[in-house]
Amino acid sequence: MARSTSSSYTLLMVIILVITFPIWFAIVGALFGLAVGLVGVIIGIIGVLFGLMVGLIALPFELIFGGGSWDDHTNFDVPFFHTNNGFVILLLIVIAIIIVQKRKIA
Repeated sequence: MARSTSSSYTLLMVIILVITFPIWFAIVGALFGLAVGLVGVIIGIIGVLFGLMVGLIALPFELIFGGGSWDDHTNFDVPFFHTNNGFVILLLIVIAIIIVQKRKIA
Protein backbone atom coordinates (compact mmCIF):
# COMPACT_ATOMS: atom_id res chain seq x y z
CA MET A 1 0.00 0.00 0.00
CA ALA A 2 2.84 2.40 0.79
CA ARG A 3 4.34 1.80 -2.60
CA SER A 4 1.09 2.67 -4.36
CA THR A 5 0.75 5.93 -2.43
CA SER A 6 4.34 6.87 -3.23
CA SER A 7 3.99 6.11 -6.92
CA SER A 8 0.67 7.95 -7.16
CA TYR A 9 2.22 10.93 -5.42
CA THR A 10 5.14 10.87 -7.89
CA LEU A 11 2.73 10.53 -10.81
CA LEU A 12 0.67 13.46 -9.49
CA MET A 13 3.81 15.63 -9.16
CA VAL A 14 4.92 14.76 -12.70
CA ILE A 15 1.49 15.65 -14.07
CA ILE A 16 1.46 18.94 -12.16
CA LEU A 17 4.97 19.76 -13.40
CA VAL A 18 4.07 18.94 -17.00
CA ILE A 19 0.88 21.00 -16.87
CA THR A 20 2.49 24.00 -15.14
CA PHE A 21 5.76 23.89 -17.17
CA PRO A 22 4.73 26.76 -19.50
CA ILE A 23 4.02 28.97 -16.49
CA TRP A 24 7.41 28.23 -14.90
CA PHE A 25 9.14 28.67 -18.26
CA ALA A 26 7.46 32.06 -18.69
CA ILE A 27 8.43 33.17 -15.18
CA VAL A 28 12.08 32.19 -15.71
CA GLY A 29 12.09 33.91 -19.11
CA ALA A 30 10.59 37.08 -17.64
CA LEU A 31 13.18 37.16 -14.85
CA PHE A 32 15.96 36.65 -17.38
CA GLY A 33 14.56 39.47 -19.52
CA LEU A 34 14.33 41.72 -16.48
CA ALA A 35 17.96 41.00 -15.55
CA VAL A 36 19.18 41.68 -19.09
CA GLY A 37 17.10 44.86 -19.23
CA LEU A 38 18.60 46.13 -15.98
CA VAL A 39 22.10 45.46 -17.29
CA GLY A 40 21.15 47.45 -20.40
CA VAL A 41 19.92 50.32 -18.25
CA ILE A 42 23.20 50.36 -16.32
CA ILE A 43 25.22 50.36 -19.55
CA GLY A 44 23.02 53.19 -20.87
CA ILE A 45 23.55 55.28 -17.75
CA ILE A 46 27.31 54.76 -17.99
CA GLY A 47 27.19 55.82 -21.65
CA VAL A 48 25.20 58.95 -20.82
CA LEU A 49 27.63 59.93 -18.05
CA PHE A 50 30.59 59.38 -20.39
CA GLY A 51 28.95 61.53 -23.07
CA LEU A 52 28.20 64.21 -20.51
CA MET A 53 31.82 64.30 -19.35
CA VAL A 54 33.11 64.51 -22.94
CA GLY A 55 30.60 67.25 -23.69
CA LEU A 56 31.60 69.26 -20.64
CA ILE A 57 35.27 68.95 -21.54
CA ALA A 58 34.59 69.98 -25.15
CA LEU A 59 32.24 72.87 -24.30
CA PRO A 60 34.88 75.56 -23.59
CA PHE A 61 36.76 74.67 -26.78
CA GLU A 62 33.55 74.80 -28.79
CA LEU A 63 32.69 78.20 -27.33
CA ILE A 64 36.14 79.60 -28.05
CA PHE A 65 36.91 78.06 -31.44
CA GLY A 66 33.39 77.67 -32.73
CA GLY A 67 31.17 74.67 -33.13
CA GLY A 68 29.69 75.44 -36.49
CA SER A 69 27.15 78.01 -37.49
CA TRP A 70 24.52 78.38 -34.80
CA ASP A 71 22.19 80.35 -37.08
CA ASP A 72 22.11 77.95 -40.04
CA HIS A 73 18.46 77.12 -39.58
CA THR A 74 17.12 80.61 -39.17
CA ASN A 75 15.52 82.75 -41.83
CA PHE A 76 16.84 86.06 -40.57
CA ASP A 77 20.32 87.51 -40.77
CA VAL A 78 22.32 88.31 -37.64
CA PRO A 79 24.93 90.79 -38.91
CA PHE A 80 27.27 90.97 -35.90
CA PHE A 81 27.74 87.28 -35.08
CA HIS A 82 28.84 85.96 -38.47
CA THR A 83 32.20 84.81 -37.16
CA ASN A 84 30.60 81.53 -36.03
CA ASN A 85 33.05 81.18 -33.21
CA GLY A 86 33.35 82.38 -29.68
CA PHE A 87 36.15 84.88 -30.14
CA VAL A 88 33.75 87.82 -30.35
CA ILE A 89 31.75 86.63 -27.34
CA LEU A 90 34.96 85.95 -25.39
CA LEU A 91 36.24 89.42 -26.32
CA LEU A 92 33.00 91.01 -25.08
CA ILE A 93 33.25 89.09 -21.80
CA VAL A 94 36.87 90.19 -21.30
CA ILE A 95 35.95 93.82 -22.04
CA ALA A 96 33.07 93.63 -19.56
CA ILE A 97 35.39 92.21 -16.88
CA ILE A 98 37.94 94.98 -17.51
CA ILE A 99 35.25 97.67 -17.24
CA VAL A 100 33.91 96.19 -13.99
CA GLN A 101 37.42 95.97 -12.53
CA LYS A 102 38.20 99.60 -13.44
CA ARG A 103 34.97 100.78 -11.76
CA LYS A 104 35.96 98.90 -8.58
CA ILE A 105 39.37 100.57 -8.52
CA ALA A 106 38.01 104.08 -9.13
